Formats: sequence, C-alpha cells, structure tokens
Amino acid sequence: RERAVSAATAAAPLAPARRAATVRPVTFGRLVASEWIKLRSLRSTWWSLGVAAAFLVAFAVLQTWGTSTDPLNFGSGVSQSGASFVTGGWFLVQLVVCVLGALLITGEYGTGQIRSTLSAEPRRIPVLAAKLVVLFGTVFAAMTVAAAIGWAGASPWFDTIGVSIDLTDPSDLRVLLGTPLYLATVAALAFAFGALLRNSAAAIATVLGLLLVVENVFSLIPGRFIELAGPFLPSRAGSLVLQDDSSLDAHVMWSEMSDVAALGPWQGWAVLAAWVAVLLTVAAVLLRRRDA
Repeated sequence: RERAVSAATAAAPLAPARRAATVRPVTFGRLVASEWIKLRSLRSTWWSLGVAAAFLVAFAVLQTWGTSTDPLNFGSGVSQSGASFVTGGWFLVQLVVCVLGALLITGEYGTGQIRSTLSAEPRRIPVLAAKLVVLFGTVFAAMTVAAAIGWAGASPWFDTIGVSIDLTDPSDLRVLLGTPLYLATVAALAFAFGALLRNSAAAIATVLGLLLVVENVFSLIPGRFIELAGPFLPSRAGSLVLQDDSSLDAHVMWSEMSDVAALGPWQGWAVLAAWVAVLLTVAAVLLRRRDA
C-alpha cells in the first residue's frame, strides 16, 4: 500500500510554485505619487481649490465690471494694470489655501494615518518633502488656471476702463504668474506651521494670525525696531511679487521716506520663501526626534 501511495504521489503533477512577491523600493517619485493620490482623494481638497478659484475669478469679474460702471473711473484709464484687476482677489484666496496647506499634514496626525505613512518610509524627511511638492504644485497649477479664467471673464470691460494685459510686458507677466506663486508659497507656510504644531486649529490660527493680525498690528506700533522689521514679515514681503509697477513705485517712495528696506518684488518673495525654509527645517528636525 505504501508503494502504491508513493507511486501515485510521484505520478501526480506538481503544483505550480507561487510567484515571489515583488517588493518595489520606496523612491521619492513613488512618495510624490502616493501623496498626490491622498490629496486628490479628499473632498476637502476639491472644495478648498474650488472656493479659492471661485474667489479669484469672481473678484476679477466683479471688480472690473464695477469699475466700468463707476462714473469716476469710466474710460479714465485707472492707475492699476489689467493684471492687477485679474488677480485682485488674492487677499481672500490666501485664507483658503492656508487652511488647505495646514490640513494636508495635520489631518494625518488627527486620524493617525501619519504612522502608516512613516512605516512605509521610515526616512521622514522625504515624506515631508513629497507632501510639500504635491501641495505647492497643486495650488500653483489651480491658481494659474483660475487667473486665466478670471482674465477671460474680466476682459470684456478692459477697453471701457482703459486697461489691458500684455504678456510681453514683464510687469504684467510677473503679476499674473506671481499671484499663483505667492499663494502656493503661503500654502507652504501654513504646511510648515502644521508640520511644526501637529494640530489643525493651532496651525491655522497661527498662520492666519501672522498674516492678518501681526502684520497689521506692526503698522500701528511705534518704534524703530518695528519699522525696520516690518518689511520682512511674510505677507508684506511676499505680496510685492504680485503688485504692478505703480504700486511698487509707491512702495519704494514710502520706504525711502521711512528710511526702511525697500525690497524688490523677487526679493520680497525670497523673504517669504525663507520663512517657509526656516520653519520646515525646524519641523523636519522635530519630526526626526519625536514620535509620530
């Protein structure tokens, strides 16, 4: 009987061997792809980008149309450039993108998903960098499209109010591209505060308080140190990149009268970027030292 079983076993076909699971190494490109999937899978992302784009487009159309119906400005050739009309809603839009930037990182801490992310990639700095790349690129692309739609929506009234947009003019091109760049950088600033504080309410309150409250309070407090430090606050410096030439001339004149630093548009954006870099460096150090 044993011989029969052995013969049957020998005659039976061998079961196909299981394929070994292919383990792909975690690369920065795959991290970016995974963060993009997470970002676009959230309803809050689309709501935030939609509201931000709606603000930018609506402000462009309403401001241009409203100016065309104002007898004081009718056909007078207002001092603003057409690009400034198109991007005038940036002040409201920055509130929305700041919330999006903070929630991108603090939301994972709130749900505990950050532990899974860091388990897949124990090297924590690439995770932080991948999130930043996805956030910056998404906000920049969305706001560039919104600015183009706002231009199309506002252009019917350009001739009436005496303005135009010329893409060969460095000033107009800087304003049109500088606005999405500024908004993406401000979103990165909120992301840096979120990575540092790990709490949604704290991060949003801190970044909005810095951009909207601290900078306005600085302009009201007397003192030489306050005057010298004021131009290097993030929003005041960074927003220079989206101002037209007439606004920049007024800024330079005021700076010379006050004897404070007169930053150029790209110097101002560099100051804002430096704020982001410093905060992210601190957040990266703490991310490596603290538990998730």
